[in-house]
Amino acid sequence: MAEKRVNRRLAAILAADVAGYSRLMGVDEEGTLAALKEYRREFINPKIAEHRGRIVKTTGDGVLVEFASAVDATRCAIEIQRTVTERNVEVSEDRRIEFRIGINVGDIIIDEGDIYGDGVNIASRVETLANPGAICLSDNAYQQIKGKLSLDVADLGQQQLKNIAQPMRVYSVQPHEAAARLAHPSPGQQITFCRTTDGINLAVAYAGKGMPLVSIPTWLTHIEYDWQNPGRAPLWRFLADRFRLIRYDGRGFGLSDRDVTEVSLATFERDLEAVVDALSLRRYALLGISQGVATAIVHAARYPQRVTKMALIGGFALGRNKRGSTQEIELGKALIAVMREGWVNENSAFLGMFSSVFMPSASPKLIKWYADLLRISTSPENAARNHAGIDEIDIVDLLPNVSIPTLIMHSRHDNLVPFDQGRRMAASIPNVKFVPLDSENHVPISGEPAWPKFLDEIGAFLSD
Repeated sequence: MAEKRVNRRLAAILAADVAGYSRLMGVDEEGTLAALKEYRREFINPKIAEHRGRIVKTTGDGVLVEFASAVDATRCAIEIQRTVTERNVEVSEDRRIEFRIGINVGDIIIDEGDIYGDGVNIASRVETLANPGAICLSDNAYQQIKGKLSLDVADLGQQQLKNIAQPMRVYSVQPHEAAARLAHPSPGQQITFCRTTDGINLAVAYAGKGMPLVSIPTWLTHIEYDWQNPGRAPLWRFLADRFRLIRYDGRGFGLSDRDVTEVSLATFERDLEAVVDALSLRRYALLGISQGVATAIVHAARYPQRVTKMALIGGFALGRNKRGSTQEIELGKALIAVMREGWVNENSAFLGMFSSVFMPSASPKLIKWYADLLRISTSPENAARNHAGIDEIDIVDLLPNVSIPTLIMHSRHDNLVPFDQGRRMAASIPNVKFVPLDSENHVPISGEPAWPKFLDEIGAFLSD
């Protein structure tokens, strides 16, 4: 009889429990259980999903989670500890819930959804060395994040872990400093400038290592402020951990020259050319979001020998004025008409309109960040000029000329760019993979159900 094959894989394992759980239950059993359920529902489980973790099992006060990456596991742990610390500010010390977290990278055995083996055992033992509110990493986990995350790490030396034969070096992450660094990441970001053929200075930033990935601006960018924006920073962190991420502010936005007059698809494409030429990029991938999709397609059709592949999200081949829809044209006019009010009054109807069109499921906090980005990134005149240029885009005839591998993703319930625009575009490009996203946001946002799939598809496609 053939032996049953054991299912194994390498994984990053996070083990966590509540420090002093028995004491807390003795003080207030019902209150402790209610608070722990609230923590799990409101931020622990969403953070795990955001960082692509899989909850293997929970105990009364603990949780065991599998991640594909030690970087993802560590980021998740830091953000959980940061949020717990913020929550505890107004809680009396004798009732505070504090977690200990341990992370290990190792071989695991998978059996009916559960996991076993030294990879799990070491994570659980490392966790016991963590102080309340702290994170400990095994040497294997630390080697995986070293040089990829900017953290303050203390070397605890060789530790004899219970039921583990050989001593193991363990490291402690200082969670509060780490959270502050992740809240304002700019991970080694370098900023420079390049000049376009019509004399506009564009601000260019790059971070990370590996394959060059050029992100084409959407209509609203600021290469510094975006790192602090909870709606955008999670995507930039994800990409900068894997590639040499290159971003630039479009003409009239962010750190680029604000005094501009000509804005059109032609200027968008010339600006992209100026950036890749200034950085002497010979081969690179493109990331196009919303209006940046059309720019990416024009560039890829013109330079197939330079562009290796492109990932496109929420895009369109026809601007509003070219779609033959009176409703679309009126929406475009309305957006432009209310921009001036939105730039000076954060409580205006403008923000309500943008929240319902761009990201219906966004939290009030994220809407506030969006409002701040409006005022910081550009003037209402530049924004209106940019939108007017976007509405005139028509690249339908170029789509069959795109020969490079292309990923197109589009939210099924997108109110800004109808889903059919993405579907039609995908149907006209020869070498394409089309991925519908179950979201109502123009671009998925961190914490929503579509977010893990969004990251997985981009990461897998660009890394292949």
